[in-house]
Amino acid sequence: MLKIGVIGCGAIGKEHIKRLMYLVPGAQVVACADFYPEAAQKTAAMFQVPTVYQTGEELIGASEVEAVVITSADDSHFAYTLAAVKLGKQVFCEKPLALTASECEEIIAEEVKQGRRLVQVGFMRRYDPGYAKMKEIIDSGELGAPLMIHACHRNVFQSEGFQTEMGITNVAIHELDICRWLLGDEYKKAQVLKVKQSGRSTKGYDNPQIVLLETEDGSRIDVELQVCDAYGYDIQCQVVCEKGTINLPDPASVIMRAEARCSTELLTDWAKRFIEAYDIELADWVNAVEKGELTGPSSWDGYAACVAADALNRSRGTETFLPIEMIEKPGLYQ
Repeated sequence: MLKIGVIGCGAIGKEHIKRLMYLVPGAQVVACADFYPEAAQKTAAMFQVPTVYQTGEELIGASEVEAVVITSADDSHFAYTLAAVKLGKQVFCEKPLALTASECEEIIAEEVKQGRRLVQVGFMRRYDPGYAKMKEIIDSGELGAPLMIHACHRNVFQSEGFQTEMGITNVAIHELDICRWLLGDEYKKAQVLKVKQSGRSTKGYDNPQIVLLETEDGSRIDVELQVCDAYGYDIQCQVVCEKGTINLPDPASVIMRAEARCSTELLTDWAKRFIEAYDIELADWVNAVEKGELTGPSSWDGYAACVAADALNRSRGTETFLPIEMIEKPGLYQ
């Protein structure tokens, strides 16, 4: 059994603990911690986690913890991940890997120093059956080369304290990873645009925004980003290829016919939309750790998304595409 410690006992932390305890073979959650100790205590009681640590650092250093799952606040990911890698421990870190490209570079440097991959980043969309099938079709070449991606990310709600820049670093970060993965290409330029604002969005941050990207081989990507006040949680993606298009399927839903109307229920919760992807993702991570061969999204993938996010946020208000400049890719991630 892989003995796992979980840092962060909020909504996604609880979901991951439940998966690891009851759904993922070969996993055992032996400890948890949270910035708010009472949250960790309640979570431990809920799932019978044997040990609660006062801090994430104590959990990382605990001898019984073989691997660490990080589901805490975004600004804590870097320090916890780096601390675990320095001890040679396996890490599953929810997105983003860090808030800046320079922090990601520190993690990469330490992982290279260790001489092996130790980090997987929680870009769960790669494990969604719909996206996986799209990738399979693109890679087969049957539709020719991919030319463009049209995508949208529409959300219902954001917590207090949300800021415009977080629309990129916390929300659109998924599109930054999945589009790069689908195309198998690095980004070259990036720009974010402020468009006509929704009258429903009066919370002080830009909503909606448009994300524009260009890859090294000239493919173009546009992403409509509504971080709040949309009609539901709606993720759309279309890849335009030389010989046809590929569309991400909507989640399965029954069609109701009543009162002269035909309707389909829409989701409002990201956890339900990608529940299967999360299940597959964590099972794959535990299995890969046991084999000593991580194959999921790496520190480099977390870095690439962060570099693009940095460029996008710098471009805001400039009406200019900014170059995306990355360090040389270490052989560890080839």
